[in-house]
Amino acid sequence: MRTEDVLAAIATGLWRWDNAAGAVTLDAEAARLLELPAGSPTFPESVIRARFHPVDWNEINGVVSLAIAEGTLAEGRLRVVDDEGRVLRTVRSRSKPVLKDGSYLLHGTLQEVAEQTEGTAARTPITGDWRRSREAFLLDAGRALAEARSTAEVLRVAASLSMPGFSPDGLAVFGAKGDRLTIIGHHGHQSAGDDPFSDMRADTDHPAAEVVRSGRAVYLPSPEEYNRRYPTSWPLAQRLGRQSWAYLPLIVAGRTMGAWMAAFRHPVAFTPDERSVLTTVARMLAQALTRAGVAETERELSLGLQRSMMPVLGPAIPGMEVAARYVPTGGGLQVGGDWYDMIPLPNGRIALVIGDVQGHDVRAAGLMGQLRIALRAYASEGHRPDAVLSRASRFLHGITDTAQNADCAGPRFATCLYLEVDPASGGVEIARAGHPEPAVRMSDGTVLVRPTEGGLPLGIDPDSDYPTTRLALEPGETMMICTDGLLETGGHDLDTGWDRLRAVLENPSGQSLEELADGLVQAVHGPASHYTTGPLADRREDDVALVLLSRVPEGAEGLEGPARGARRRTAMTIAQAEPEKIAVARNQVRGLLHDWADEEQVDSAVLMVSEMVTNVLVHTDGNALLVAEVGSRDGTRRLRVEVADGSDDLPHKRRPGELASSGRGLVLMEMLADAWGVDPRGEGKSIWFELYESAAKGEGENGTA
Repeated sequence: MRTEDVLAAIATGLWRWDNAAGAVTLDAEAARLLELPAGSPTFPESVIRARFHPVDWNEINGVVSLAIAEGTLAEGRLRVVDDEGRVLRTVRSRSKPVLKDGSYLLHGTLQEVAEQTEGTAARTPITGDWRRSREAFLLDAGRALAEARSTAEVLRVAASLSMPGFSPDGLAVFGAKGDRLTIIGHHGHQSAGDDPFSDMRADTDHPAAEVVRSGRAVYLPSPEEYNRRYPTSWPLAQRLGRQSWAYLPLIVAGRTMGAWMAAFRHPVAFTPDERSVLTTVARMLAQALTRAGVAETERELSLGLQRSMMPVLGPAIPGMEVAARYVPTGGGLQVGGDWYDMIPLPNGRIALVIGDVQGHDVRAAGLMGQLRIALRAYASEGHRPDAVLSRASRFLHGITDTAQNADCAGPRFATCLYLEVDPASGGVEIARAGHPEPAVRMSDGTVLVRPTEGGLPLGIDPDSDYPTTRLALEPGETMMICTDGLLETGGHDLDTGWDRLRAVLENPSGQSLEELADGLVQAVHGPASHYTTGPLADRREDDVALVLLSRVPEGAEGLEGPARGARRRTAMTIAQAEPEKIAVARNQVRGLLHDWADEEQVDSAVLMVSEMVTNVLVHTDGNALLVAEVGSRDGTRRLRVEVADGSDDLPHKRRPGELASSGRGLVLMEMLADAWGVDPRGEGKSIWFELYESAAKGEGENGTA
């Protein structure tokens, strides 16, 4: 008797589905089951599709994909319908998919099953509420796994997944590396220290090892099945009290990277629908673990680059303290163009450098590394601050111009602040290349931004000059230098950014210099736990580099609190070619008097400073040197302002008319100052005035020339 006759006797037909050709071949019994004529054995795929319920036909593609992935039979139930959509019968299909040139061939059987459901909306194991729940679960699972940022988060999400109807209560993820498998994470599973299979060879008699070797899932629906197939590993699995196990390959881009185990305390039959859910979750889990691994590798690389590029501040500086911070921008590779450095100089002094290469990418980090090495080399040769920056600008212009000619990205520039510090005297020489100016916190808590001469950013003009500014850091004073990321964040400009940091700088009582550095960064980014990891880290707008330099008073340690009687002082030069700096001078004096009791005296001081400096620029050919100091004498605070110039011509008091545009300077000082005068010097003269905070308003005490 022929095989076809035997199958027909038990109402079983044969079919062959050629996916590439879009054709289905049926024997006589299969044609009968589908209500098709038996005389034509081959039909177009569209004809066969029309004989099945559309929901079932769409589902069969997933069943076939699952069978191909697992190397098993494709099984499913399909409803046969007539031309009006009425269900005629239900058939069970069992077939073996064979891959062929990217498509597949199905060879299998069709057999009518006993239960026949009327109507078109009946629920079957393929359709109905379970199917809708499964789709909703997979959407939620995919979203949660896509948002996981680390391997630990991926494992936590996987452990929390509640699969419709058969949620596992234990899972483990095995990673494959070389010829070994290692548990990289688990939940509700034996701890790695007690499990001899937490680190095993790939040829071990263990379900996870077989999955990695074959690339196919292993389903163990009962303890008996586990013991029969894997007697070596069964004693350990037996202790955990589970009833069913599923081991699925974690495959990414055709490569098996590991295995996922899902264990159940209740028996699971692992129907095609359940295997489909597990296979889909395994696929999403593999992708999530790969993304997390790449992200963790990038973070590790970033930290390594940071450690190699950011210097250790080195040995202690006698009489001084230094603290520094670097916070990279969020997202991607956590390195950028900001840097700081501390360089011992041949003359016994110390150089402090802070800078910012344009951009936040790997190229910016590479240029930063090259520029930092160049600056260190020029400084170590003993060049002065202006010469160091001039040479660095030519160096950066040369390498960025070469990169542009090689069809790379456009030229880059860098801002930089270079300080040469004399620890013995507190003297500081500063050269600035387009960088934010330094700020100084005086011993009484007053904070001033120090006006500093500067030139173009490095790399723009190879012949740019960088004038030097000299100032003295007094005992108890702290200088802050930083990149613009600490200032211009959150919609702030340089002015409002300084105001935001001023409150932190003015009140460091009881803090060490390291704590003050943390406080300044937290004022911009919040607590360290927020700006180093988590969602806030990705919203950082710019890199931050910060250096604090404090001159410690003799016999004192750390920062002191504000002292009302302490002396505060500022000095600056206003050049003939820079009359706009008169406004800077006014702001410096107003900053010195930020806590002065009489606001009218503050306005008077600012007005007199403006008159004194303007007179120098108008009536002499030289620059004006302004020195302003607030001190205490006999319990009364005193402001003394001196403006010196190189002219020997002494001013004289005039009585200007109503329409006169000059001649009021000395008259104003006579009216507003508590004391004033003109002191001749070896070369030039000095005009000065004093204000006493507790003095009565009215005519001041006339000084003498």
